[in-house]
Amino acid sequence: MTAPLRVTLSIDGMDGCPLAEASADVGAAISQTTRASSQSSDGLISEEFVLPADAGREPSTAEPVFETDTERVYRFERAAEEGCACDLIERTGSPITNLSARDGSLWVTFHAPSLDGVREILDALMASYEEIQVKQLYHGTGDSAADLVLVDRSELTTRQREVLETSFEMGYFEHPKGANASEISAVLDINPSTFREHLAAAQRKLLGALLDG
Repeated sequence: MTAPLRVTLSIDGMDGCPLAEASADVGAAISQTTRASSQSSDGLISEEFVLPADAGREPSTAEPVFETDTERVYRFERAAEEGCACDLIERTGSPITNLSARDGSLWVTFHAPSLDGVREILDALMASYEEIQVKQLYHGTGDSAADLVLVDRSELTTRQREVLETSFEMGYFEHPKGANASEISAVLDINPSTFREHLAAAQRKLLGALLDG
């Protein structure tokens, strides 16, 4: 049995996304959203979200359609052919289970059958959006469930990644070693002591993430 993955992504730089822009307008998180399952006769998709009735500011990208003493519902429409990040994800066969926005960023949660499925979604999103972060990655309980740990590579500096990648490619971690510290340092044009410092720092960060995970 395949162990499904639950993934939460944040997508920044969402120019043209009414939901993300609304969260930036009002300075509040938007957690209750509804998306129409099909387009209208004029080719529009309707979406709604909820804000507290006492929110100090009005979103510029949506119109109020319903109100109670505690909340106000807003609706916006977009052309179906325009597409959006949510459409890109769902075209891979992974329905979005939770959609929210905060500070101008869109947060989406979905289930994927494998890490390859997650990579497919990330590749599709990165073709249109530059700032994407994996916020959460959980695996289900199944006969083939793996012990997955999320490692944020942005924790490494550019130089640390270069040292780590070059060391790996040249066989530094193999037994016997494919290359020693002096050989790799020469390729990187740094001295061996600097190489060891960068490599040790990178390994500390990666091991810290793995062991904490």
